[in-house]
Amino acid sequence: MSGRKRKRRREEERSSQDPQDPQGSPDPLERIRVHTKKLRHFETFYEKPPPGLIKEWEEKPEDCIPESEENEDARNFLASAPTKGLWMPLGKEVKVMQCWRCKRYGHRTGDKECPFFTKGNQKLEQFRVAHEDPMYDLIRENKRNEKESRIQQLQQLLQDTTSSDSDSSSSSSNHHHSKKKKKKEKKKKDKKTKQKKKSRRQR
Repeated sequence: MSGRKRKRRREEERSSQDPQDPQGSPDPLERIRVHTKKLRHFETFYEKPPPGLIKEWEEKPEDCIPESEENEDARNFLASAPTKGLWMPLGKEVKVMQCWRCKRYGHRTGDKECPFFTKGNQKLEQFRVAHEDPMYDLIRENKRNEKESRIQQLQQLLQDTTSSDSDSSSSSSNHHHSKKKKKKEKKKKDKKTKQKKKSRRQR
């Protein structure tokens, strides 16, 4: 293959690859447009600061909760919580949601953390716990029996203390009474001995 043919092929390939080539295009306006585009690209690329130098504003997870005293705990927790995947750090569930009833963040309506949960759902909650937990009835009966036995023990203690107090008071009164009797008996004996002595002296 001769050198002329190679040159022709190369020129054909160039013209087919770049139709807006300034050398190949006959229109001078087209050349100017292409040249200005290249200059603009060059200027914008090299005049911009390197990527990462200017930090762009990133949305933080705690920004979805408005700043107030009530939501401070939820915001602090979300700021330090992991962002990748469904994680439960330290067994605490991350909830980015607002309750309709109490208007607080961190739980939904109907969750147990809501302060309004127990107002209307006490019977439903007892029913649910009883059905979900088979040991619920047994535990409740055991607690009731423990309370009753404790009450009986305390009542027996009260009765024992009152009976011992009454016994001690009666025994103390009996003891006092017996002392008096002994004193009286001594006095009588003394009188008798004195009388006997007098009678002997008189003789």
